[in-house]
Amino acid sequence: MCGIVGFIGDAKDANAVDIVIEGLKKLEYRGYDSSGIAIVEQNGQLVVRKKKGRISNLEEFIADENLRSGIGIGHTRWATHGEPSDANAHPHMDASGRIAIVHNGIVENYAELKKELIEEHGIEFRSETDTEVIAQLIGLYYDGDIEAAVHKAIERMTGAYSIGVICSEEPNKMVAYRKDSPLIVGLGSNCNFIASDIPALLRHVRQIYLIENNETVILTKNNVKILDSQLREVHRDVFNVTWDAEAAEKEGYDHFMLKEIHEQPKGIRETVTRRMDDDGNIVLDGINMTKEDLEKFDRVYIVACGTAYHAGLIGKFAIEKLAGISVEVDIASEFRYRDPFVNDRTLFIAISQSGETLDTLAALREAKQKGARILSVVNVVGSSVARESDDVFYTWAGPEIAVASTKAYTTQLVCMYLIGLYMGRTKGVLDDETYKKYVDGLLEMPEKVQEILRQENRIEALAKKLYKRNNVFFIGRGNDAAVSYEGSLKLKEISYINSFAIAAGELKHGTIALIEQDTLVVALATQDRLLDKMVSNIQECRTRGAYIVGIAKKGRDSVEEHSDDIIWIPECSDELSPLLTVIPLQLLSYFIAKLRGCDIDKPKNLAKSVTVE
Repeated sequence: MCGIVGFIGDAKDANAVDIVIEGLKKLEYRGYDSSGIAIVEQNGQLVVRKKKGRISNLEEFIADENLRSGIGIGHTRWATHGEPSDANAHPHMDASGRIAIVHNGIVENYAELKKELIEEHGIEFRSETDTEVIAQLIGLYYDGDIEAAVHKAIERMTGAYSIGVICSEEPNKMVAYRKDSPLIVGLGSNCNFIASDIPALLRHVRQIYLIENNETVILTKNNVKILDSQLREVHRDVFNVTWDAEAAEKEGYDHFMLKEIHEQPKGIRETVTRRMDDDGNIVLDGINMTKEDLEKFDRVYIVACGTAYHAGLIGKFAIEKLAGISVEVDIASEFRYRDPFVNDRTLFIAISQSGETLDTLAALREAKQKGARILSVVNVVGSSVARESDDVFYTWAGPEIAVASTKAYTTQLVCMYLIGLYMGRTKGVLDDETYKKYVDGLLEMPEKVQEILRQENRIEALAKKLYKRNNVFFIGRGNDAAVSYEGSLKLKEISYINSFAIAAGELKHGTIALIEQDTLVVALATQDRLLDKMVSNIQECRTRGAYIVGIAKKGRDSVEEHSDDIIWIPECSDELSPLLTVIPLQLLSYFIAKLRGCDIDKPKNLAKSVTVE
């Protein structure tokens, strides 16, 4: 959830303070409760500066100090243990003041370690965090060899974490370690870097190492050494970053979220056309399943969290419709605690934007241990989910910076349709005419999404009528119900409005008791075969005083007749409609949040990559 950055080089060439803070700004989507840096000054003194709040607070705090160093680590925090405060901000030091660490993740046995350090060694703690336990443990074991001290501390710790460590006694060395939380190493000229994610380093390097689980990295300015869990040196191929650093900038938009909403036509187009051969057939790179493989599976699980879970709900519709395979969708944080029926006849599909979502990773690992074949849908090449899967299908959304996912969701939907088409064609259950109809429909989607985006001013005007509401209901049937969950999530996570989504047919089984005069109901009615039933549900709400915003395909006058406001989407098949229906929900959520004065790209209490359970 947090972000870490480290730099080691020559202070005459570059200042670690500037580089680390710049990198932290690129990772602020991972957490922004507080931030801090640690450096070893030229006189050998370890200096730590940290501040509650945004990174700008830290910059102001150190502005007059003229700090300079060739080695430094930094951290931007999403609080787990201990409230956001100066004291709980990272980096944390050991009792001697010689060692500083930054940490992303959780130490699950920190309480017992902390008790031991206090009672048996008399160490006084200065924070409420689990992270300080790591610093104090390393300090306890330090006898002049920081590598050895880190390894001894790691042997005592359980949990999921990555750390970066510097020591004033060894100012020309940095040690990092990864266990289930993301860590990369950037390879520079006369300098090297660590970070939680690629955007932090793009201004400086394009060559990186992807660090695996249980690996230690020892960095100097001229060398990087990777050790496995047995402390044997590992050879690692260099990963070359090809996407442009400008893709992670706002490019004139007020917020990353709005920019990323507008990038969806490109993301959808890229995700489809990169998988098309000259004859118009879909060729799925990274997936190698034969007809025999598919016929072997007696169950399919789609497992994910949050927005990715909502994409999985559409994936269920797509795969069942196109491939004739029964699919179960599960929330990753619940999956492994219910002892699911998984064996070597199970196909497990993991969906994750970052590829580092810890709950999804844990579910994946359990399924793999039980013999399942793992297919992942991810946006980040070389991420943990991708590396631990048998088959990988990458979305082509490009870097997504805003915490609230938009283009990752729509490209995930495209991937699920492509996987369904691939399975149906491979199994022989999808005829050529139906196959071509869906492929053509997907190819038309970028322009149809663009058509909705051209309604931006109208949707903004609608937001001005609605932004003061504090309770909102989203309803729909079939695919629309699944998109309702995503629309509700978008609104609540960036505007803090209490929104609720429900399958429209369930309204009268309790929820309709909450509908009263002027209650806002967003009604998705794009499924033609369910249109009459959906109109009845709209009428049920409206007769109880609800204010209805309808979303429907052009020409469905019955929806407009019973709505107070209407947003039209272009004509499309019921199955592909989620790619269009979600766009006005994203825009409406964005403009409502903007009018309410919310911090749209960095909503409170949320982080982009959820790397803790």
